[in-house]
Amino acid sequence: MTTKQRAYLKSLAMTLDPIYQIGKSALTPEITEGVSEALEARELIKINVLKNCMDDPNELARTLSERTHSEIVQVIGKKIVLYRESKDKKKIVLPEEKKVKVKSK
Repeated sequence: MTTKQRAYLKSLAMTLDPIYQIGKSALTPEITEGVSEALEARELIKINVLKNCMDDPNELARTLSERTHSEIVQVIGKKIVLYRESKDKKKIVLPEEKKVKVKSK
């Protein structure tokens, strides 16, 4: 994922409300499965890590990303934003990478 694509996804995530909360039980298989299903349906989701969760949000984001095969867009404080392109219902179109043209003399 390019910097431009990540910035675009961050701008989209600003208006999202968290759809999952991770509490003191941390990452359960049910939460992981639910996050994966939400990513398939929405592509971009925001997750809130509650104060009673003792795990580091960055570590939770890495673990969730690995388990759901998604990209970490950002982790700010106790908010995690993940992205995964949907197989069936593609909604978000990422900006294309610009190809650098080299001028020959």
